Amino acid sequence: MTDVTMQRPIWRDPEFARGAREMIGISMGIAAWGLVTGVAMAKSGLPLQLSILMSLLVFAGSAQLAALPLLVAGAPVWMIWAIALCVNLRFVIFSAQWRPYFAHLPRWHRMLLGYFTADLNYVVFMTRFPQPKPSPEQMPYFWGGVAVNWPSWQLPTLAGLLLADVIPTAWGFGFAGILALLGLMYSLLTDRASWVAAGVAAAAAVTTVALPLKLNVVVAIAAAVAIGLLMDHATPVEAKPMEDET
Repeated sequence: MTDVTMQRPIWRDPEFARGAREMIGISMGIAAWGLVTGVAMAKSGLPLQLSILMSLLVFAGSAQLAALPLLVAGAPVWMIWAIALCVNLRFVIFSAQWRPYFAHLPRWHRMLLGYFTADLNYVVFMTRFPQPKPSPEQMPYFWGGVAVNWPSWQLPTLAGLLLADVIPTAWGFGFAGILALLGLMYSLLTDRASWVAAGVAAAAAVTTVALPLKLNVVVAIAAAVAIGLLMDHATPVEAKPMEDET
């Protein structure tokens, strides 16, 4: 790689443009979910400043929506943190999958990448770079996806917060949110294991829907993680060829 290439700004790298382009196709679903989340936060009664801060700092729609009823009900802080942690357990898996690509980076850099990690930029990144080893193209591609993904979430969320009073509740934003989330989830179901885990989670959530404080969500996540681990244990690991490392 030439010095000129190394000194080129990251946004001028062809991989940056590719990462942005491949996120554009799914940004409408992200935007719809962000708008729904913004309206839900505004309708919950949280102060506007706190809602904006929550959106910017948490940057996780499912965790935000799971925590909202607990915040409004005055639930204990530990319970709010526990629910948010359970809902976001998938990011532990994401970070473990990303470790071979980014483990060589400084800690502050990895923490920054962790903040911008989301479900769909994880999916498109792993599709683009299926081999778990670092390469110069990965960082521009990652930030190109972030350049589309982050504003596609934050701007509609802010719009939902600011325009919630003029958006009738009768529009059925709860159902719209379910549709948006289903659209996002469908893009993550890429193999038999993910379909089975999703089916188990759905069955567990419906079966335990009567639990208070939306604890059926926690049960569903635990069931999905358990079946995922069982399937992973039952799947034989293919031996990697050693001659490629010489």
